[in-house]
Amino acid sequence: MSFQPCNRIALVEDDDAFRIALSERLGLSGLTVSEFASGDAALKALDDRFDGVVVTDLRMPGLDGRQLVDRLAVTDPDLPVVVMTGHGDIAEAVDVMKRGAYDFLAKPFAPERLLETLNRALEKRALVLDNRRLATLALDDEWSIPLSGESRAVTALRAAIQRLADAEVDVLIEGETGAGKEAVARAIHNAGKRRVKPFVAVSCATLREEGLESQLVGHAAGAFPGALRRREGQIEQSHQGSLFLDEIDLAPRAAQLL
Repeated sequence: MSFQPCNRIALVEDDDAFRIALSERLGLSGLTVSEFASGDAALKALDDRFDGVVVTDLRMPGLDGRQLVDRLAVTDPDLPVVVMTGHGDIAEAVDVMKRGAYDFLAKPFAPERLLETLNRALEKRALVLDNRRLATLALDDEWSIPLSGESRAVTALRAAIQRLADAEVDVLIEGETGAGKEAVARAIHNAGKRRVKPFVAVSCATLREEGLESQLVGHAAGAFPGALRRREGQIEQSHQGSLFLDEIDLAPRAAQLL
C-alpha cells in the first residue's frame, strides 16, 4: 500500500478577519483549509477519518478551544490539535497541552512557525491513518474465518453481525459451550470501526473475588499496600474497542456490583 500524505487543515477561529487571512496564507502554502467560526461547527464536521490537523483558537464563545480538545480526544485521541492563544493565555495553553493538544502558538506568530508545526503534525497524522489502513487489511481475513459456509443460518448470522458492528449497544450472544460465541464476538468487533482498537476477552468463570476490582477496573499506584505502579484494568484496556465477557452467568456476584 502506498503512503498517503495529508494536507488538510480544519481552522477554528471566531475572529472572521483573522480566520480568513490565516486561511488564505495556509492555502498559498499548498494546504486545503476548511474554515469554522465556532468549536461546535467544527465538532459536527470532524470524525476519526479526518485526514488532517485541527488548528483552533483557545478563547471562543460557546465551545472553546479547551473543550474542543477534550471532545476531539474522545472522537479520535490521535487527531493532532494545534491551539492558538493570546499572550495572557499561556498557562491555559499549557493545561490544554496536558489534555492532549499537539502544540500551541502565542499570537501574534510568524506564519513560518505555524507551517513548521503543521508539517510535523500532518506527517504524524498520515502515519496514524496509514497504520490504521494496514491494521484494517490485516483483519479482513480474520473476521471471516469463523463464518465460513453459505447455509441460511450462517447467512442470517453474517447479516446480524454487519448490523451490530458499529451499533452502540450491549450484545448478548447465547449458545452451548463450543458453539463459537467468542468467534461471533470477534467477528462483530472486526467488522466495524472498533476493529483497530483492542478486543479484550474476560473469562468470567475464572474470576475470583480477591483482586477482582484490580483485574477489571485497575488501580492507581499506592491505592493499597503493594500497589507500586498503576494497573490498567481490562475494562479500560478495551476503551473504544470491545469487551467480551465469556460465561457472564458464572461471574462472581462482586463483579456484578462494580
